[in-house]
Amino acid sequence: MSSSIVMSVQLSSLWLHNFPAVTPSLFLPSGGGGGGRSSPSALSATPNLSSHSPTVQIVGVKGHDGYGNVNVNSNVFDGFQGDNDYWSDLDNDLYYWTKALRPVQWFPGHIAKAEKELKEQLRLMDVVIEVRDGRIPMSTTHPQMDLWLGNRRRILVLNREDMISTADRNAWAAYFAKQGTKVVFSNGQLGMGTMKLGRLAKELAADVNIKRRAKGLLPRPVRAGIVGYPNVGKSSLINRLLKRRMCPAAPRPGVTRELRWVRFGKDLELLDSPGILPMRISDQSAAIKLAICDDIGERSYDVTDVAAILVQMLSKLPAVGGDALRKRYKIDVDSQCGKTFVEKLALQVFNGNVQQAAFRVLSDFRKGKFGWTALERPPR
Repeated sequence: MSSSIVMSVQLSSLWLHNFPAVTPSLFLPSGGGGGGRSSPSALSATPNLSSHSPTVQIVGVKGHDGYGNVNVNSNVFDGFQGDNDYWSDLDNDLYYWTKALRPVQWFPGHIAKAEKELKEQLRLMDVVIEVRDGRIPMSTTHPQMDLWLGNRRRILVLNREDMISTADRNAWAAYFAKQGTKVVFSNGQLGMGTMKLGRLAKELAADVNIKRRAKGLLPRPVRAGIVGYPNVGKSSLINRLLKRRMCPAAPRPGVTRELRWVRFGKDLELLDSPGILPMRISDQSAAIKLAICDDIGERSYDVTDVAAILVQMLSKLPAVGGDALRKRYKIDVDSQCGKTFVEKLALQVFNGNVQQAAFRVLSDFRKGKFGWTALERPPR
C-alpha cells in the first residue's frame, strides 16, 4: 500500500494535550481560541506518559532523510501548522457543544464479560495489536489500555486510512514517530497493510522463541492479541490476514461478542476480541465522535443532536467547509446552529422527518460524500 507506513522504534504510549477553552453558548462556535477560563480538552481521558526519542523508518512522509531516520525536530508539521488553530478551536467548541446534551453512554452486557476475559488472556500474548479508527485515533483508545498492557510489545494500527486525507495521514505519522510508537496504516476492507502488520508482529515477538530454544524448549507460534473499540475493524483485519472469513464482521458495533483464537500459518496465532469501551464515558466530546463515526451503538445517542454537531464541525473544517454542505444539499449553512440545517433538510427532502434527515447527514459523512477527512488532528 502506497500510504502504508512502517516504523522501527521503541514502543511507548500516547498522551493527550490539554487545550485552553472558551465559553460559547450551546451550538455556537467560539470564533477563535481566545481567552476565557481554562478547562479540560475534548480528549482528556487519556493518561499522560513520557515519550522517547525514536529512530523511525517512514515511507512517503516529509522529514524522512532517506536513511531510515526521521528528524522529529524538523519541519515535519510545516504543512499542518496553518490548520492547527482550526483544530484547537474546534476542540474547544466541541467541548461546550456537548455540555447540555444527553450523555452518550453504551455498555452492553457482553463487554463487561469480554473485558474480564481479555485481561486474563493478555498474560498469554507476546504482542498486542491495538486497532483504532483512523478518523478519530485519540477518541478510540481505551483510557485503561496503557495500564492493561504494561510493558508488552504493542503495534498501533490506524484502520480506515482510505477514509482520511493524505494531510491527515502525514500529520498522524509524524506525531506517532515523535512519540516513538510503532504504527501501521491499514484498510481492513481491502486488505491494505495487513500483510505488513503480520510480518511486524512476528518480528517484534521473535525473541520469544530465541528464549525458548535457549531453555531447550520447542518453538511455538507468536501470540498476538487484537484489541480496540467496537467497529474499528478488528475482525476485518483478521479476515484479511487469513484471506478467508474466520471472524464475524459487519459495519456496526457489537458484532463480535466473545474472544476467539485463530491460526495464521504456522508462526502466528491471533486473538479476536469484542470491542471494549469504558463502563462510563466521561469524555463526551470523544463520545460524540464515536457516534458520528458509527463506533458506538445507535441506541446510546440522539441522532439529531449528533448530526447537528457534525454539521457544525464540517462547516468549520478547512477541508470541508460550508460550501461542501451547500453543494450537496442546496441549503444555506448556518455554522452557528446545526439543528437549523438538519430541520431545513427535513422539510426540503423528508417531509419534515428530522430523524431521517439526521441519518442522511451521518450516512453521507460515513460514505465520504463530503470528501475523506479525519475529525481529529494530533495535539500540539
